[in-house]
Amino acid sequence: MFEQMNEAEAKKQILDLVSEYCDKYHNQKKPFSEGDRIPYASRVYDHEEMVNLVDSALEFWLTAGRYTEQFEREFARYLGVKYCSLVNSGSSANLNAFMALTSDLLGERKINRGDEVITVAAGFPTTVSPVIQYGAVPVFVDVTIPQYNIDVNMLEKAYSDKTKAVMIAHTLGNPFDLKAVKEFCDRHNLWLIEDNCDALGSKYTIDGEEKFTGTIGDIGTSSFYPPHHMTMGEGGAVYTNHPLLNRIIRSFRDWGRDCVCPSGKDNLCGHRFDKQYGELPLGYDHKYVYSHFGYNLQATDMQAAVGCAQIAKFPGFVERRIHNFNRLREALRGMEDKLILPEACPNAKPSWFGFLITCKKGVSRNQVVQYVESRGVQTRMLFAGNIIKHPCFDRLREEQTGYRVVGDLTNTDRIMNDTFWVGVYPGMTDAMIDYMAKTIREACQQ
Repeated sequence: MFEQMNEAEAKKQILDLVSEYCDKYHNQKKPFSEGDRIPYASRVYDHEEMVNLVDSALEFWLTAGRYTEQFEREFARYLGVKYCSLVNSGSSANLNAFMALTSDLLGERKINRGDEVITVAAGFPTTVSPVIQYGAVPVFVDVTIPQYNIDVNMLEKAYSDKTKAVMIAHTLGNPFDLKAVKEFCDRHNLWLIEDNCDALGSKYTIDGEEKFTGTIGDIGTSSFYPPHHMTMGEGGAVYTNHPLLNRIIRSFRDWGRDCVCPSGKDNLCGHRFDKQYGELPLGYDHKYVYSHFGYNLQATDMQAAVGCAQIAKFPGFVERRIHNFNRLREALRGMEDKLILPEACPNAKPSWFGFLITCKKGVSRNQVVQYVESRGVQTRMLFAGNIIKHPCFDRLREEQTGYRVVGDLTNTDRIMNDTFWVGVYPGMTDAMIDYMAKTIREACQQ
């Protein structure tokens, strides 16, 4: 087949066939009919993602390479930040972000074991896991309904002389009160990590300037798991405007090494063999000098290749999510006697990940969820509900150690008992949104 072709011609023919294959077999969607399954999230892609994926596979570089560099550059440009590091998942992004704050290079601002990090219990476990695994102490405060974000009135009550950071997520695309949280962190010289995994594309106006969430704190994180705002299968990102934090983030991501040379490149600084590090021999190869106890959290270039195609489509994804959310909320107008409908945080323009609903007294969440699920509408809980109630906290609860709770978690527990959500992903049509609303209405009348 390729006898008369050079490599570039053969590659072009393969990629042209891949494009045709994708268009014929992957993007043939039948019109929605009532009762068809409506997932809470799904990948939205076309032949561009598949062509990029195969193009990367044909190069067979496999680990981080040119697509990774392209993605980090374009993603940082989109967000308006200086530095972006691609990692293998959103959970790894949170681990990478938190561990960066434990570096000795940060001096007195370093987070030590036993130091405290303010967060919430109503969220996803890997926002909290790195704190506990390192030996720092998460301090849990309640959230508000119907924003489902941190109750900023509890911040000062949660503060102690051991507090070093705030690490919280923007819930399902709805930004938390960044003005209040940022002022609190600035007042006490605390680090702020924005877990932006469920809010990519959300914006918040602070000091008269509209910025993307994830870029207002010291470090932001994203996830590219298939249900998220954009996907590369598995994948995540850590981003910052701080040169020192970027250096530390890269080190922890790349085995803890001191060298900043990317994979496959040597001696960019010109001092690979002429410096003294620790108690190593003078001139020890800098590529094998380790300044942190790090990990290998790198993504593959094939993942990045998919991400490069996704990011070009991403602004359209955000607009469709907003459209779907607004249409569903309007369709559920009048249900406020039975349901608490979600509200955006003031000064925010959310890129909604989902549509949160809390059942009022007299309406059973379990009955509503079972009804809509039986009619094809997929639902989800607000992740852990209350993470402290889970088996992973059994020993910590018994020993009454390793974490603190400030005030009560009344709304957190209510979310655990009464709240669920449905999707608004950009592949949803108006007919699907309208059917979801109809089904939810019917469920509340049972």
